[in-house]
Amino acid sequence: MAQWTSAIGSAQLARLLTSQQDRPAGPGTRRPPAYRALADGIRLLVLEGRVPVATRLPAERELAQALSVSRTTVAAAYEALRGEGYLESRRGAGSWTAGPAGNPLPARGLEPLPPESLGSMIDLGTAALPAPEPWLTRAVRGALDELPPYAHTHGDYPAGLPALRTMIAERYTAHGIPTMPEQIMVTTGAMGAIDAICHLFAGQGERVAVESPSYANILQLMREAGLRLVPVAMADRLAGWDLDRWRQVLRDAAPRLAYVVADFHNPTGALADEEQRRSLVDAARSAGTVLVVDETMTELYFDRDRGMPRRVCAFDPAGSTVVTVGSASKAFWAGMRIGWVRAAPDVIRSLVAARAYADLGTPVVEQLAVNWLLNTGGWEEAVELRRCQARENRDALVTALRRELPDWEFDVPDGGLTLWVKAGGLSGSRLAAVGERVGVRVPSGPRFGVDGAFEGYVRLPFTVGGAVADEAAVRLAAAARMVTDGQGAGGDVPRTLIA
Repeated sequence: MAQWTSAIGSAQLARLLTSQQDRPAGPGTRRPPAYRALADGIRLLVLEGRVPVATRLPAERELAQALSVSRTTVAAAYEALRGEGYLESRRGAGSWTAGPAGNPLPARGLEPLPPESLGSMIDLGTAALPAPEPWLTRAVRGALDELPPYAHTHGDYPAGLPALRTMIAERYTAHGIPTMPEQIMVTTGAMGAIDAICHLFAGQGERVAVESPSYANILQLMREAGLRLVPVAMADRLAGWDLDRWRQVLRDAAPRLAYVVADFHNPTGALADEEQRRSLVDAARSAGTVLVVDETMTELYFDRDRGMPRRVCAFDPAGSTVVTVGSASKAFWAGMRIGWVRAAPDVIRSLVAARAYADLGTPVVEQLAVNWLLNTGGWEEAVELRRCQARENRDALVTALRRELPDWEFDVPDGGLTLWVKAGGLSGSRLAAVGERVGVRVPSGPRFGVDGAFEGYVRLPFTVGGAVADEAAVRLAAAARMVTDGQGAGGDVPRTLIA
């Protein structure tokens, strides 16, 4: 059986190679042979995640015609990539991209920095803001006022408190998506929701299509569940999804599930437009794929006048194809571990039944606190405070990065909590390692990819502002100088993308 899970056509690969921005050559620099330039170009596309690992490449003759080069040039480039571990081939099955054996998969997600380290380390590892006071305190007090009737029960509500399920359903209905409480299950955060969905719909070894890059903790959750990840590259810049690639992967790989973040994607910050949402739902329905949509960033938009696209589930109101996951963690506070699933009633019943063998239910006091916020208007005021804070932090971080690291490249999103930064040709893994030594913690790009992609990137959340953002950029610049000078941590990670 072939080891590739998607394919790229010769014309599309030629366009990607042509779009690469070549570095200016220094004085006396000799141009590499044509085959070496082609091999380097394909390798860079794999490292950046623009051509995912396990993508079948065009036949030598087809690519040669598309690039107007000789077949010998393409054959030599493929042979060089095989020797470096970036390509595998099998007679009759073709050639597909790979990750070198010396570049292990990211082993862990993005665990929070221990509180005792916060005084000496600027933490840019976790995309979460402090609680929006006084709303947290008010919500907890309101929850305690509502607690006595529930204290006389066993306290286990596998589907969630009826009052909160009703409130969440009404909010979807207010967005033009008619929803019954029977279509809602309250979970212990978005991670708990997605874990439950994966166990219900996909067994070990089954394929799950994921954006490339995607949220590191979800990728790791799926790996540990034994699922086979099929990466689908995002469109360039902040243009959302590449629908041609999605249609091809859904058709060719036939994944059981697909996981996407439509609103201020983590880590890139991209916002999918309405036509992309409609088209992806249609493609998933045609392929028989369950589309899991993570809405944790949905409310963190910065331009109130711009207007947001309709939610993805608006194009599948019955919930037969789209399963939606929401959460209070990004819009309100990560310590409020309340999430939810919106799906068809039969899916919710199955999720609730399976919960008897997991966590039984979500803590009652936290559910009451979120319900108090939604009932009193406190949610809207707290989220507006969160938007203002995140926008100010974004602007401060962008200004500091452009001053201290002008060769780093990124697009500025209109919402969410993250910048996806191309680190001037440096290894994101080395920057992360050296950053710890100079007092700034950042996650490297490969954590957000499959099979070691995105080595040249780091994710920078805008969770700090003012003087702290300035100092974070200064420390990142110091780390970049150390990596450039060869003072980074040991290991087999390349110092730069281009050898």
